[in-house]
Amino acid sequence: MSKSFYKNSITQKKYLESLFIKRQQKQDNFVLLIFLIIKISFSLLAIISLIKLGYSSKVRLIRLREIEDSFLYEKYRFNFLTDKFDDLFSSEGEQRFMKDQDQIIYRDIIRVIWR
Repeated sequence: MSKSFYKNSITQKKYLESLFIKRQQKQDNFVLLIFLIIKISFSLLAIISLIKLGYSSKVRLIRLREIEDSFLYEKYRFNFLTDKFDDLFSSEGEQRFMKDQDQIIYRDIIRVIWR
């Protein structure tokens, strides 16, 4: 009886070991699957963040370009008007100023200039 008991215990041990190994492999595969899902999630998160960052940078650059163009236009207008104002105080500046003004006078209209 001891030999059969010994044989049974050996077969049970082998069976339990194989079950334990299978269970351990299943757990390992499950953990690896979880880690793979986490890696994929973080990769997608990083890609989406980079896309959003690129788009917001593009929008910011477009706005800065518009502001720069507007500033250059206003700077040009300021310089032009400053030169006109300086010309007003030069010799015969008042006459040139009056000639530069857009004035439409109809016929048969009397113009009065107050001094």
